[in-house]
Amino acid sequence: MKILVLGPGAREHAIILALLAEDAGHDIICAPGNAGIAADVTTIALDANNPKLVTEFALAEEVDLVVIGPEAPLVAGVADPLRKHRIPVFGPSKAAAALEGSKAFAKRIMDAAQVPTGRAQSITDQATAEATLDAFGAPYVVKADGLAAGKGVLVTEDRAAALDHVNNWISRGEVLIEEFLDGQEVSLFLLSDGENVLPLSPAQDYKRLGDGDAGPNTGGMGAYSPLPWLPAGFVDEVVNSVAVPTIRQLASEGTPFVGLLYCGLIMTSKGVRVIEFNARFGDPETQVVLPRLQTPLSGLLYAAATGNLASQPAPSFSDDVAVTVVLASENYPEAPVTGRPITGLDAAAAVPGVQIVHAATATDNEGAMIATGGRVLSVVATGQNFSEARDRAYQAIGLIHLEGSHYRSDIAARVAN
Repeated sequence: MKILVLGPGAREHAIILALLAEDAGHDIICAPGNAGIAADVTTIALDANNPKLVTEFALAEEVDLVVIGPEAPLVAGVADPLRKHRIPVFGPSKAAAALEGSKAFAKRIMDAAQVPTGRAQSITDQATAEATLDAFGAPYVVKADGLAAGKGVLVTEDRAAALDHVNNWISRGEVLIEEFLDGQEVSLFLLSDGENVLPLSPAQDYKRLGDGDAGPNTGGMGAYSPLPWLPAGFVDEVVNSVAVPTIRQLASEGTPFVGLLYCGLIMTSKGVRVIEFNARFGDPETQVVLPRLQTPLSGLLYAAATGNLASQPAPSFSDDVAVTVVLASENYPEAPVTGRPITGLDAAAAVPGVQIVHAATATDNEGAMIATGGRVLSVVATGQNFSEARDRAYQAIGLIHLEGSHYRSDIAARVAN
């Protein structure tokens, strides 16, 4: 197939690597991509957030499938004109992408579908914020309603900090204060064709900056898959109590969801609860789920895009485990230092079972690799067990040099033995 992948980061690189691993002769184009992606497939300088430009390119190039990676083009409605022109696209419409683009919309859908989640209150002024914080109690959870690149959520014991977060975001739109939910977090991806769903393998990511879950929230500093501590029947429970009701509710409202439903879940003492929905593959969880996928990814994405998931068997996964560790630039997530050279990538990639997945890289005028953002790359390692995978990941990341960079040293430590 001729496949157009939209997006610039590690999630898109992981998708492309999974498509290439099929060895099916796909013609893959990525817009805009990054330096690592450009080493594997053709990249083009196309604005992935512009529905008109993307559609014109897909028509001109006779693309068979468009895969939308990040949330921004989904919320911008890139999928809509593609579908009008009968181009198969993996990614929800602008209306359905509000499931991620608006936390208030997502809460309304969950309530209507009777999906288990925590209490939430929409906030439009400081007086209501103070009353709600006091009613819910600490720890305080404050979320910006719209897209915030992983920086719109604050969980804190400090009431004053919670109010400051409300005031910082309220001028830009709605803010939600939510009930704090305590327990292990789980990320579960589900493919949807608007009516049917197929689950992938669960993963767990590490959102906090530092070891031991210290520091601020980030876009994700690492992940592992599968989750050996999950109870039997967990995936089926989520499919039946969360995914199917949500997909059916969206369909009943005339906004069918076609693409990847990301369920951010938490295992509380009272059962599974939804923390959030996303409308696309999660990053960095994609980096550990797709390397274990044995079913051809292209077939799954195309079946979802064309309404044929019901004809697909459940995806199969390798018994191997996967661990990914994110290398971040100095000062991430506040004001990352960019433009610095990255060395040691070839040595790192030579470690058995390791892939280097690029997130924010480019080449300078002399062809040297440089960092262009906060989360620069992911070191992904597979192995027969978590000890082997962790050893490989940390051996590889230790071979990479980026001045001032940092990474967590405890990814998947809890499951390695």
